[in-house]
Order: sequence, then structure tokens, then C-alpha cells
Amino acid sequence: MATEAMTGAATNGAKRPLMRKVLPYLLSLPALLVCIGILIPFGTAAWYSMQRYNLAFPMTRGFIWFDNYIMLFQDPSFWHTVRVSLLYTFFTVGVQLLLGLGIALLLQRRTLFNNIMSILLLLPLMIAPAIASLMWRLMTNPNFGVLSYIVGLFGFTDFRWASAPSTALFTVVMIDTWVYTPFMMVLLLAGLRALPRQPFEAAELDGVPQSFVFFRITLPMLTPYIITAALFRMLESIQQFDIIYAMTQGGPGNTLMVFQVTAYLERYQYTNVGRSAAILMVLWVITFILSNIFIKQWLRLREKARGVA
Repeated sequence: MATEAMTGAATNGAKRPLMRKVLPYLLSLPALLVCIGILIPFGTAAWYSMQRYNLAFPMTRGFIWFDNYIMLFQDPSFWHTVRVSLLYTFFTVGVQLLLGLGIALLLQRRTLFNNIMSILLLLPLMIAPAIASLMWRLMTNPNFGVLSYIVGLFGFTDFRWASAPSTALFTVVMIDTWVYTPFMMVLLLAGLRALPRQPFEAAELDGVPQSFVFFRITLPMLTPYIITAALFRMLESIQQFDIIYAMTQGGPGNTLMVFQVTAYLERYQYTNVGRSAAILMVLWVITFILSNIFIKQWLRLREKARGVA
């Protein structure tokens, strides 16, 4: 019996080092599968972007390497797409950041009313952006839309919303702001409620003005949360498709031809798969660069907070 017990203990002892070696690979397997699932379509897009691949002319398919990119960079309409996409991203992220921060400051105190309001304000975020766009399309209809009626009371009797080039960007930014400001609010509210209370209590005892507390204490401590929220919204805004396509399909004219809408039309309307893939690869490069800038700033602030920088 003693011999069998010793044999069993030795077997278990031999299995433990093996499990310790295998366990990290087993735990990382889901992440590896997700990575493969991401890399396959990414590699396919990169492959197609270097081909002359138009479904209307299948016999002309072949490798042209970087000619699709060269033609893009020589096309003024592509640079218009870049400008519109960056403008859209700048306005949506900027406006939503200011509104989200303002709402979060109002709801910072943990009261029953603030908790109920924070839940109610999440309702727009639960609506699919395409459905929200259709709702706003009805409300901005010049014939029977409630918003057209309201602005008409202030003298804007022919406000054309998304149907005019001068107001189309304003309209889609407004819809995007209505949908996604709650996302900013939630992240910043969580950041505000997670800040340590000692600096604020000391400032209150010393009678420090609220403006000084906000700009010198609250804002610096909240900056990592602001960068995180802005990064998430930047990644979403620069790839925006559903709101713009549901409202105007990139119009009127080419007013709102952002990256995703342009790539979609190139693929499904003009059947130019190679050019569509090249546009998406350029979008990936821009997103990668902007993400790295945000992440480096976030890491620098974190190191500074730890007293390293």
C-alpha cells in the first residue's frame, strides 16, 4: 500500500509541471482564435487591395501591386473623403466629450435622482444607429417633421437639414451626438466617481474656488479617462457608416462621402473590389496612427501619475 501511495504521488508530481507548461497555452487559445479571426479578413483585404479586381470585368483581374493606392492618392475625391472623415471625427468626438463631461459633472453625486437620470440617459445608446437615423429623418422632414416645425417657429422656414450640402454635416453630427453622448457620459461618470476624495475634501476645507478645483484637481486626474473615452469614440467615428448611409448615402452629392460609405459604394455599386479594399487599408493606417498617439499620451499620463515622468 505504501508503495502504491508513493507511486501515485510521484505520478501526480510529474503531471503538475506538465500542466503548468500547458495551462498558459490553453488559456491563450481563445485569444489566438480571435486573432486568427481578425487576421484572415485583414489579410484578404490587403491581398485584394493589390489587385485589379472589378466584378464587372472579371477577365481583367490581376496583380497591380500598389497601383490602387497610387491612383487613390492622385484622386481629388479621395482627399475629399479624408477631409470629411477627419472633420466628422473631430466634431463628433469634441462635442460629445464636452457634453458627456458636463452631464457627468451634474450627475457626480450619488443620489437617487442622479442614478435614475443616468439610467434614462442611456436610452439613446440602446437604439441601433440606423434606426435612430430613420427616426431623425422623419423628425427633420421638411413637410411634417417636428424639428422642422420647431425651427420654423424661430424663422428658419426652409431649413433643409441633411438635404443641403451646407447643413448635412451638422445634421449627422447632431444625430451621432444624440446616440453616443451617453457612452461618453458613462465612462466619464465612472471616472469622476472613482477619483480619490482626499484632495477635494482638503480643497473644500481650505475654501478653494470651484473653478480652481475643476481645472487644477479634477481635470488633471480625469485626463486618463478622457483620453480613453475619446479613443473609443474616435475609433467609432472615423469608421462611421450606418448613420451617414441611412440619412444621405453619402450625399447630397459627395458631401458626406466618408471612408466606410466610399468603400461600400465602390464595392457594391461600382463592383470595384480592389479600390474598395485599398480605401479600407488606408483607413486602417490612419486609425492605427491616431490610436498610437492616444495610447502614448495615456501611458505618459499614467507614468506621470506614478511619479516616474
